[in-house]
Amino acid sequence: MDITKRKDFVFVILAGFFITNAIVAELIGGKVVQFFGLFTQSVGIILWPVVFLLTDIINEYYGPKGVRRLTYITVGLISYTFILISIAIRIHSIDGMPITDEVFETVFGQSQWIIVGSIIAFFVSQLIDVYFFWLFRNLTNGKMIWIRATGSTIISQFFDTFIVQFIAFVLPKKWTWEQFLERASMGYLFKLLVALALIPVIYFLHNAIHKYIKTAEEEGIKNLDA
Repeated sequence: MDITKRKDFVFVILAGFFITNAIVAELIGGKVVQFFGLFTQSVGIILWPVVFLLTDIINEYYGPKGVRRLTYITVGLISYTFILISIAIRIHSIDGMPITDEVFETVFGQSQWIIVGSIIAFFVSQLIDVYFFWLFRNLTNGKMIWIRATGSTIISQFFDTFIVQFIAFVLPKKWTWEQFLERASMGYLFKLLVALALIPVIYFLHNAIHKYIKTAEEEGIKNLDA
């Protein structure tokens, strides 16, 4: 397998996990839980740091163009999910089933607000993430990947957290302003802690992908010398 095919293969794998995490986060986001007795948040929050980690890995190997392309695709698929959920809510269930229209709408109706908020927050934060990733990368001359990965995530996650929680919970009047400010701040802190915890994962993925692609490059050189 040559280097181009290997890079394409890696992109497909990363994109698959990227899109899956983003959509699943939308669907489970209506459930509010408490982490470690401190953080009252949507359960979907645990998946977004993974999405932004993948953003940084894709940024590293495929550049801003690769991230933007995947962002547009993901926004399109999240919007498609929103349409499918809207249709499903409007189709009535038969009598006697445990999942009634009311139960279904309670779960997925809240997800609709989260999806709308996430589409806006995701699009804005991804563009911010790309900008600061390359700003930090240029400032460090391509060294210390953790600075550009973690730094861009810290900034972009601030916008992502406050935008999505405002649209998902304040606009439908699920939270008061006081609850929003407290929970959005705690959510942001939670994401920061997760982002720091994922630094070893960034290095692991970076090294694994680099070795995988480098092997194809070395095999290509050997074939030319043969």
